[in-house]
Amino acid sequence: MSVTGAAVPAPDGTPSTSTRSAEARPVREALREVATRPAGIAGAILTCIVLVAAIFAPVIAPHSPLYQFPDGLRADGSPVGPSATFLLGADALGRDEFSRLLWGLRETLVVSVTANIIAAVIGVAVGCLAGYYGGWLDAVLMRITEVLIAIPAILLAAFLAIVIRPSLATLILIVGGVSWFYLAKIVRAEVLSIRQREFVSAAKLYGAGSGTIIFIHVLRQVWSLVIVYTTLQLADTATFVSAMSFVGVGIQPPTPSLGDMIADGSHYLESIPRLAIVPGVALGLVVLGFNLLGDSLHDAMEKHA
Repeated sequence: MSVTGAAVPAPDGTPSTSTRSAEARPVREALREVATRPAGIAGAILTCIVLVAAIFAPVIAPHSPLYQFPDGLRADGSPVGPSATFLLGADALGRDEFSRLLWGLRETLVVSVTANIIAAVIGVAVGCLAGYYGGWLDAVLMRITEVLIAIPAILLAAFLAIVIRPSLATLILIVGGVSWFYLAKIVRAEVLSIRQREFVSAAKLYGAGSGTIIFIHVLRQVWSLVIVYTTLQLADTATFVSAMSFVGVGIQPPTPSLGDMIADGSHYLESIPRLAIVPGVALGLVVLGFNLLGDSLHDAMEKHA
């Protein structure tokens, strides 16, 4: 038995080369369509700019983000404005705002991307196990997931950050640990449908075990969905990490982060608004880039599914 476009296994339980090529074709077509969409192009450009700025922050930043320059403050103690030395001016402690912005972007994205990968692994694992095996395992995993969804993520993350001594590693684990719930439910719903398809029945007839079917056949069907969701989730995760830093339970000073810079700048909104506006705009560009790219990927994948 076979289904057009489905992963029909060979006698050894693995999809044939022609089947793998057929599976990859819709993905290639979707990526080509994203490259023709204005929103997709804009999202890709913004995302690339943000990633390049974050990755190469140590090279691009003209100064240390932590050094307090004596000439960064005027005689009255107020920070100097933009100049050839300080491209975006200095902050309230005389530190170069441009260098802090680049490093803050870097730290925020390191936490966001790494936490998103952890969340994707947990969400896919929980969703696949619950959807494929069903029964009591599905009931237990989904009840746990629903209870966790009912708790506001920011409150849960803040509580964990207070209980556990905050560091970059623990913050990544905390954010990843509170970000997988919705993905688990989405993957479960998809797997419930996939396990009824003929290629799964065929794999069982060939003697493939549950682990083989999940890793080789089921995951091949959900990975594009996971990529789209993860891309969209990156925007929310960056905002989430910044919100945690804003309230003091995220990336800890003196390490720069967008949320901490916005929090510091909020005290000078009337006198020096750039201190809050510049990192706020940077965060907005991060969110906009990932959202535009994710939305375009979602629409293109739906069209070519």
